[in-house]
Amino acid sequence: MAKKADLLEQAAALKLDVSAKNTIAEIEAAITAASAKTESTKDVVAEREAVVAKAGKRSAKALEEADAKAEKEARKEAGDTSAQGDADESRKKGPAPIVRSKLERRGKAYRKVAEKIDTTKVYSLTDAIALALETSPAKFDASVEVHVRLGVDPRQADQNIRSTVSLPHGTGKTIRVAVFAPESEHDAAKKAGADIVGDESFLKQLDKETLNFDTLIATPQYMPKLGKYARLLGPRGLMPNPKSGTVATDIRKAVTEAKAGKVEYRVDKQATIHLSIGKVSFGANKLEDNARAFFASLSSQKPSSLKGIFVKSTAIATTMGPGIKLENQA
Repeated sequence: MAKKADLLEQAAALKLDVSAKNTIAEIEAAITAASAKTESTKDVVAEREAVVAKAGKRSAKALEEADAKAEKEARKEAGDTSAQGDADESRKKGPAPIVRSKLERRGKAYRKVAEKIDTTKVYSLTDAIALALETSPAKFDASVEVHVRLGVDPRQADQNIRSTVSLPHGTGKTIRVAVFAPESEHDAAKKAGADIVGDESFLKQLDKETLNFDTLIATPQYMPKLGKYARLLGPRGLMPNPKSGTVATDIRKAVTEAKAGKVEYRVDKQATIHLSIGKVSFGANKLEDNARAFFASLSSQKPSSLKGIFVKSTAIATTMGPGIKLENQA
């Protein structure tokens, strides 16, 4: 019995799961196996310590990372998706972020003028323009913009709204017009106010990617020559197009309209049209005239195939000012 008691003390020191119910032979076998395992572990550790370098692939850190990666791959192959380490630690989350409203993230000047607008009210055109002028926080002569959300599908060819409108009082911007036409049309273009006129000399300018103009007008017979410059002009919205009136046989008329304030508008991928109708310095009357001209043009563009609502919502705003809901005009 004394021998069994000694063996049980050794087993307890090795933290083995044995008791007095086990036979002496079973206890001795368990002690022998545990001792062999301990010696093996010591040998592995000693061997590892012998090959560990200060840096590189054999450093202690690199070896630990390699072991962790191997363990992770083994769990992945075995389909083990359980949380590793302390489960409570993995569930801990930081404090909820403090989210300010969109208005609170605006500047002081914007918040001050935004208080004058009733967001639940839909204003008439006259009242909306007057309020837009009053709520412009910019220190420069800001543009006044109209934003119209349509009920069309721009992916359908007949519902891809694109047109032009001549604003009675212009846009307030100086439009630089270039004309690409035969020499016989050059004098008429210059008299109409074109800033750049040319044929072969104009193509040399495009070869250098010099685009010092806002609108390009070309005659139909000269359009094939612009084909090689489509990648240069197209993304910038400068490629002449019959729908925008920039491909014309009457060069004098096209240049006069472009200089006078003829602008193009088109629906974007979100079925919305954005158009500047002038500057704050225009005053309410001129801006209202320009807005009515645009809405009249937009009404004429309603597709015959459209069965639902054409204009869903309309808003007006200055460059840096808040949006104002407007009664649908088209």
